[in-house]
Amino acid sequence: MHIIDEILRREEFSGNPPVLVDIGASGAIHPKWRRIAPYSVCIAFDADEREMGFAAHETKGYRKLYIINRIVTAQSSATAQFYLTKSPYCSSLLKPDQQSLDQWAFGGLFEVDRVASLETVTLQSVLEKLGIGKIDWFKTDSQGTDLRLFRSLGDGLIRRVLVAEFEPGIIDAYKGEDKLRSLMTFMDDQPFWMSDLEIKGTQRMKRDTFENRLSPIEQRLLGNLMKIAPGWGEVTYINTFSKTADYLDKRDYLLGWIFAVIEKHYGFALEIAEHASARFPDPIFDEMQKYTWRSIKLEYSKFPSYLIRGAIKFLNRIMGTAG
Repeated sequence: MHIIDEILRREEFSGNPPVLVDIGASGAIHPKWRRIAPYSVCIAFDADEREMGFAAHETKGYRKLYIINRIVTAQSSATAQFYLTKSPYCSSLLKPDQQSLDQWAFGGLFEVDRVASLETVTLQSVLEKLGIGKIDWFKTDSQGTDLRLFRSLGDGLIRRVLVAEFEPGIIDAYKGEDKLRSLMTFMDDQPFWMSDLEIKGTQRMKRDTFENRLSPIEQRLLGNLMKIAPGWGEVTYINTFSKTADYLDKRDYLLGWIFAVIEKHYGFALEIAEHASARFPDPIFDEMQKYTWRSIKLEYSKFPSYLIRGAIKFLNRIMGTAG
């Protein structure tokens, strides 16, 4: 049995499984969650015009899956205006900033087809309704409202989140949106460290030029022909597991280690396991440390031996110079 399965079958998770929240769900299991999905409860928000309400499912790869077909808002309200755009991936609670978007090649994707009045729900109300008191992995792609949704959880829930993923904007795509800079400023004061940041974007070309002076084939090829400017970011934060965070329990350390391994941050996974071993007298944490070291050595084995020898020789030379 793999150690991750062994951990997730322990009594700490029998009545308290991992809780995964996906705002702006695509309908498929988040690739990072495939390994833990059979043991986890997923709450997926997918706003559309189907009949609204709660639906609990035992299928789709999760231990339990709740699909909630409502717009998630930071503040409670019965309904909210939702801007349905040419591309469904750009639809948002926020009005697209078309004047700014017209300077970019993908601006046409944000063109508003119509505005719908949709039922809303808050994260807090959903958690209360489902009888869930914690979120372990928070993932959101809400098109402009990621930070306000995360903040709506409140300090108590935020500090116990183990991993948080966001997709904030860099350019002006929506009126009043939460930008990457605001998210980073907020997270600097929270018990998290940034574990990943991938910058995405598009070409700085006026929409009119892109749509009217390029053929459809040229438009499709544009991404390979012209440099892309930063437009938004995909950013991940992991809880620091500070030694002063006594509100994190044994279950949190077990799950935090799994998350760090999934993210391939083996150095931090080792830190979690070592800290947990000192706090909780359980041999599982020694096994976790051994597994982490094996994973680190496996990463080394993926490189050609001559590169490893060269790196060691270089480090020895540098250390000798420093000494």
